[in-house]
Amino acid sequence: MMTDQDTLPTPQPAPGLSVRGIVPPLSLRDYRLIAFDMDSTLINIECIDEIADVVGRKAEVAAITEAAMRGEITDFKDSLRRRLAQLAGVTEQQLARVYHERLRLNPGAAELILACKAAGLKTLLVSGGFTYFAERLRARLALDFVRGNRLEIVAGQLTGHVLPQSWGDICDGAVKRETLLAVCGLIGCQPGQAIAVGDGANDLPMMAAAGLSVAYHAKPKVREQAQVAIDAGGLDRLLELFR
Repeated sequence: MMTDQDTLPTPQPAPGLSVRGIVPPLSLRDYRLIAFDMDSTLINIECIDEIADVVGRKAEVAAITEAAMRGEITDFKDSLRRRLAQLAGVTEQQLARVYHERLRLNPGAAELILACKAAGLKTLLVSGGFTYFAERLRARLALDFVRGNRLEIVAGQLTGHVLPQSWGDICDGAVKRETLLAVCGLIGCQPGQAIAVGDGANDLPMMAAAGLSVAYHAKPKVREQAQVAIDAGGLDRLLELFR
């Protein structure tokens, strides 16, 4: 017979899934929104690196991408402009090749989105990458909201620039945070009812604003600050924390 002094051990997540500052099990229906970064989070590639690869410029572009994701380059807008300049002349056909031949959903992405939708959550894809890919993912996964950078294409070729939009020209960490808060306001929920999933330094502002922050196979700086870290397995491992 248990006494008042007896305590049951707190269930621990399986290896490759760690938590801090929260006590599972949680209830998915306590949340109203889940926001995803795109590149290396919802999908398996960094699109800008793969675009560069098809024209033989991946090494220089990928080096800047990696430094920005680790937080070593603090001006994301400048880093993106430097990488975009390398892409001038890339054709729309080459963009299509990246989407059809290289881009894949990360394991568990579709399953996590379906579970969130079934629980009544809205879905947001907010990316420092490009709407060329994000809008296709919106259609493929029936996502509710998408924001990203719009590539300027003239005569079927990239100019090396992005187009200005109503909120600005480049979706950086600050814009990601503002987007999450704006969508919360639009659907009538508090930021504490949002889940934010990312992997790079550019995701930290929106992760800090959300009620639950999730690092997916993330850079050390991001993993250290997230409440949930998925280091092995797919995105659907997040569901292990919910009853």
